[in-house]
Amino acid sequence: MPYDFILPVFAFLFLCIVVLAVLVWQLTSHYNKLTKGITEKSLKVVLENILRQVDVSRKDIDYLKSWCDTIEKDGRLHIQKVGLVRFNPFKDTGGDQSFALSLIDESDTGVVISGLYSRSGTRWYAKRIVKGKALEYELSEEEKKAIKEASKK
Repeated sequence: MPYDFILPVFAFLFLCIVVLAVLVWQLTSHYNKLTKGITEKSLKVVLENILRQVDVSRKDIDYLKSWCDTIEKDGRLHIQKVGLVRFNPFKDTGGDQSFALSLIDESDTGVVISGLYSRSGTRWYAKRIVKGKALEYELSEEEKKAIKEASKK
């Protein structure tokens, strides 16, 4: 009877050994997956390579973010809105061959170009627009309509 406790102890130790063997097998399997395709199977080398790649990727992402911000900032100054109004300024000519064309950016700054067609020729006019308003010259009704049409977009 003094040896009755030996069987439960051996059973417990056997169970512990089985659990440890399963854990070691899982860790070894995971380690082999991490080092797959690498000649030097050192976890330190693998982790250093991963960290180096993360640093390179982080720098690339930062560069791309700043580049996108620059493009977005510069894009606000490009022509984004276009308005076109055709009209007939004179009673003696036929058709709407005259026009007012507005080319403006995000802040409604740009230019409005007008072409007035008559029998004797076509006259061209350009007026600078800042925030939807002409500074130097008065706008015609058609030019105002062209700016308004462009501003809706």
